[in-house]
Amino acid sequence: MLKKFFITGLLVWIPLVITIWVIGLIVNTLGGFVPDFLSSQALFNRHIPGFGFVLVIAVILVTGMFTANFLGRRLFILWERLLNQIPLVRSIYSSVKQVSDTVLAPNGRAFRQAVLIEYPRKGSWTIAFLTGEPGGEVAGHLPGEHLSVYVPTTPNPTSGFFLIMPREEIVELHMSVDAALKYIVSMGVVTPPTLAAHSPLPEASDASPGAR
Repeated sequence: MLKKFFITGLLVWIPLVITIWVIGLIVNTLGGFVPDFLSSQALFNRHIPGFGFVLVIAVILVTGMFTANFLGRRLFILWERLLNQIPLVRSIYSSVKQVSDTVLAPNGRAFRQAVLIEYPRKGSWTIAFLTGEPGGEVAGHLPGEHLSVYVPTTPNPTSGFFLIMPREEIVELHMSVDAALKYIVSMGVVTPPTLAAHSPLPEASDASPGAR
């Protein structure tokens, strides 16, 4: 009986504690980007919990609003041209910007569909996320139609493997990306619900490098 109560208590507290820990980690990480002269201690002579996080969010929103108008766009273009003149910075910035534009763009398709693939060997299946189609020199060496997928690791989906696979070997799933992530993080414990329909895999003419 005590064992049952203990397990029930764990089921109540573990999700709550992990949620609080993750939120605290995000708040502290974003707050760490705030310089000392803009901290609550420097501005108000007192420590205000979460002040750095709120300040970072406010700066992001103001930057988005400013960049959305004509003057902001022009200044942003000039800023990018300046960064592209610096050799090391140019390589890092352009790579990160290309990835962020692909993943975070509202009309982008990256990580918009979960799929099922045989990995790491025949007979073993895992969940992956469609990221687009191979392009450039890589596509020229591939026979037939291929798609690019990202295979996350468990229980940390932020690390994983990038694979280019034949389209016929990729099975589309009806589950949402959120449900697939829960399934991966929980190591298969949290089973996603069965859905009736989902958008099909992209045809060669519909998808572009970096899509989905």
